[in-house]
Amino acid sequence: MTAVEFDAEMDTCGLFCPEPVMMLHNRIKDVAPGKILRVIATDPSTTRDIPRFCQFLGHELVSHTEQDERYIYLVRRGA
Repeated sequence: MTAVEFDAEMDTCGLFCPEPVMMLHNRIKDVAPGKILRVIATDPSTTRDIPRFCQFLGHELVSHTEQDERYIYLVRRGA
């Protein structure tokens, strides 16, 4: 498996809904269109919330993995 590189990172570990998505909404603005933001979370609700965030706001969910009780998302900013 090839690791996907990312351009910025945001750690929301220990935060609960709705904080991770609210932070993502603000942080994605700092990433240039087409670049990838890596999001690390511990809240299981992000497995529902982050894909929906991407779908509704036109961003691409490049990948979602679970590792050591953490959820890791790679989000490519849309236009």
